[in-house]
Amino acid sequence: MNETGRFTDRTDAGERLGAELRERGIDADIALAIPRGGLPLGRAVADSLDVPLDIVVAKKIGAPGNPEYAVGAVASDGSVWRNERAISGTRTDEEYFQDQRETEAANARQKADRYRGGRSEPDLTDKTVVVVDDGVATGSTARACLERVKNSDAGRIVLAVPVGPPDTIDELEETVDDVVCLEIPAGFRGVGQFYENFGQVSDEEAMAYLET
Repeated sequence: MNETGRFTDRTDAGERLGAELRERGIDADIALAIPRGGLPLGRAVADSLDVPLDIVVAKKIGAPGNPEYAVGAVASDGSVWRNERAISGTRTDEEYFQDQRETEAANARQKADRYRGGRSEPDLTDKTVVVVDDGVATGSTARACLERVKNSDAGRIVLAVPVGPPDTIDELEETVDDVVCLEIPAGFRGVGQFYENFGQVSDEEAMAYLET
């Protein structure tokens, strides 16, 4: 972090994450970034750890009539995370959820294929995998991505993010082998609050990090 208590940009955050992972002695085999915002960090982490960089993709499942409110999320292979509290609170029925799961899984597959540009998916069997994003709030897409990696028979899964609220980080720590989070502020309002530059990352820019 700089003097203002913020990361300069995503690359700065990724470099600091990479340094922390090295400091903790995490011997990774591969880094998987969550597009789009996770790719600048993923590139910096992969370079820091001297490992390959690839992606893991998930899409939110929005509530009926309120697509921005996640009742779950689904990864490209159909691995799903259900937000049972939100499902109950929005009276989301199972038929709607499963229909949206199929639709969004297809969207996630399409995005993953476009980003890889014909490259095959990496084999994660027995590998130590570091999953990288630019931060978590509720962590809905991150949770689905982590389910995807679990279902790939990875040997060890580490989630690496610069910032997240205490309750989300506590919950995520229960789902993976390790969580590396640089800042866990009680006064969390949003991920962008902790960056000086948090502009949107275009698909073209994000894909370029995979070619480096």
